[in-house]
Amino acid sequence: MIPIDPGTQSERDNYKLLTGSIIPRPIAWVTTLTDNGKVNAAPFSYFNIVTADPPMISVSVQRKQAQLKDTARNAIREGEFVVHIGDESSIEKLNQTAANLPPDQSEVEHASLTAIPSDIVRVPGIAEAKIRMECVLERSIPLGGTEAAPSTDLLIGRVVRFHVDESVLDHGRILSDVLKPVSRLAGSIYSRLGETFSLERPE
Repeated sequence: MIPIDPGTQSERDNYKLLTGSIIPRPIAWVTTLTDNGKVNAAPFSYFNIVTADPPMISVSVQRKQAQLKDTARNAIREGEFVVHIGDESSIEKLNQTAANLPPDQSEVEHASLTAIPSDIVRVPGIAEAKIRMECVLERSIPLGGTEAAPSTDLLIGRVVRFHVDESVLDHGRILSDVLKPVSRLAGSIYSRLGETFSLERPE
């Protein structure tokens, strides 16, 4: 084994170790509302479940030169956002929403996606996604960097409405082989679900 002290190398080198080791990572495809009413969309792979009681999820939005990204700024200002699960049928358009557009332009429009009204929050969702979760912002936590210039914003969202395509739902369970979720590896590499197996938990 090669010991590596993260304090002696660059942020980029630490990033490569983290994103190459912690794989595969689910992708949160997040929509927010800009201050001019446009629908912002962007994918984030620093994403996971926080708790099921009540249902909460986390999305970590990395800052650029200590400046909040549009998704974090919009979510904090509006107090809500929508998270979608990217799948094989939508991955090309999901990737297009990673484009670095000006804050007053819509990635949803740029990728020719269909905005669909939400039930609870004001932020529209993306109709092409098979699963979407309307979220209210439970907490926003600036982390990393320095106290004066954090490097990321951890968004904790409380899910107030699930929308699930009937094709991927079976008695309350998600059919992963029908959903065909796509995950992120390192760099520009993505992954399909692939072979699965089952192990019983020990008592």
